Amino acid sequence: MSVKREQVLIEALPYLREFYDSIMVIKIGGSIMSDREVLDTFVQDLVLLRYVGIHPVVVHGGGPEISEKMARFGKKSVFVGGLRVTDEETLEIARMVLVGNINSSLVTLIGKHGGKGIGLSGKDGQLIVARKKEPIVIAGEEVPIDLGWVGEVVRVNPEIIMITAGKGYIPVISPIAVDGEGNNLNVNADTAAGVIAIALGAKKLISVTDVEGVKLNPEDCNSVISSFRISDFRRMVDEKVITGGMIPKVEACVRAVEGGVQSAHIVDGRRPHALLLELFTDTGVGTMIERG
Repeated sequence: MSVKREQVLIEALPYLREFYDSIMVIKIGGSIMSDREVLDTFVQDLVLLRYVGIHPVVVHGGGPEISEKMARFGKKSVFVGGLRVTDEETLEIARMVLVGNINSSLVTLIGKHGGKGIGLSGKDGQLIVARKKEPIVIAGEEVPIDLGWVGEVVRVNPEIIMITAGKGYIPVISPIAVDGEGNNLNVNADTAAGVIAIALGAKKLISVTDVEGVKLNPEDCNSVISSFRISDFRRMVDEKVITGGMIPKVEACVRAVEGGVQSAHIVDGRRPHALLLELFTDTGVGTMIERG
């Protein structure tokens, strides 16, 4: 057993050297947010990254929790193009879940494992400035669909992240943005993570979710594509390899790489220590998206 452990450490050494003092934006979402045991393991790995000299920045979603809370209020969740239609009441529920519940829970867990977490939203320091997304056209629909208070990012002001991360904190960011009039806007968490990664000049963008990665066959967990180039994205959408809610997730990764992030990754957070395995082993465990 000791030999195996030594081999793991030796395999990790060049990656530890390469990633030292770099920024990594890690987006967490999906059903793993409501699995306490899985979330605890993820946060443990997150703190470990900080202790080996990496600066992790967390952006979290909360789709399943928002949908559950909406159902309790008698509201039905509606998605168009993978984005949640957000009226005034839905926006308030999203703010309550993202900022008041999930964000504070993550910060608490980071502290439990010996790290220093600090909770932020896109409104703090005008971190994420957005505008209301224009109605979108869906194939087969004659009238464009208004998504409500869904935000399209205009700019990111990363100063507050740089200050806190530079002091040893792990920033935990809720994707609630603000517009020029002071209105709150719900921004897709994958999109927010991607633009934040670009603004920070991050080494990597890592999406930790409840799927194994991008799969050739959505029904076959053994058909995960280990890596592909950003130039393949549109073809994979056209061929229905990437569909539904996976589209904005992969699109955010593609845009991040186009914007200068070295590579983006989609990993299954249900797998213990998937974050560490993807970063510090030769084979990885998810899907890597790279420039080419």
